[in-house]
Amino acid sequence: MSLTENAIPLLEYDTDPGAVIPPSYEHPSLRLPKKAVFAFLGEAVDRYARAHGAVVVDEVVTISKRHPVYVLTVEGQEVCLVEAPLGAPAAAIILDAMLAHGVQEVISSGSCGVLVEMEENVFLVPTRALRDEGTSYHYLPPSRFVDISAPARRAVEETLRVHGLPYTEAVAWTTDGFYRETAEKVSRRKREGCTVVEMESAALAAVAQMRGAVWGTLLYTADTLADLDHYDDRGWGMGSVDRALALAVEAVLRI
Repeated sequence: MSLTENAIPLLEYDTDPGAVIPPSYEHPSLRLPKKAVFAFLGEAVDRYARAHGAVVVDEVVTISKRHPVYVLTVEGQEVCLVEAPLGAPAAAIILDAMLAHGVQEVISSGSCGVLVEMEENVFLVPTRALRDEGTSYHYLPPSRFVDISAPARRAVEETLRVHGLPYTEAVAWTTDGFYRETAEKVSRRKREGCTVVEMESAALAAVAQMRGAVWGTLLYTADTLADLDHYDDRGWGMGSVDRALALAVEAVLRI
């Protein structure tokens, strides 16, 4: 039996890598490049694709949106480019499908909230993520943290150094509950070493580990929860969006 039974359903991890619905079921013949950028950067993804002559090779259709799957050539290498949706479950579905169609090395990029005093629009490289969401538990056995790929981290950090951009390594708190980041939870996560909060890293790291792929992410600071009495969304880090995408594309070439 591959399933470990537990009184808590979320902790019933199944070691069987197969499933009733395989991630390649919609387009079984589609083949994507080895390298991909899966970016939580909204319309910047489409802008970048248009500006760099990307070709739409497929699209991911969800109940709320269509996500074009772009392929472009950068420095002689083909790169897949897809906009990532908010939240671990939706993002994991698309990443899992990308991996099923040939992607093996992925860099993501997006914003995060800070739990400690930190300026807006600072670049961060997460080293691991606290699994306070549900999706990762379907891909890896229960644990408190999941590590983020060292080769992916090195590629992101080298890219930032080449451009002379300061950065900090970070531990991310991945949560499903944007409106349940309570004062006590924030304090607890800080004691555990978390300095930022976001909604997908633990899940995407888990998907990649289970599928034998490389995944890492470049984050930039947006809102702040450092003052528990005065939440500030600041400017949501919008000044970093386009640059973060260009850096992610460059980083994936370095893996």
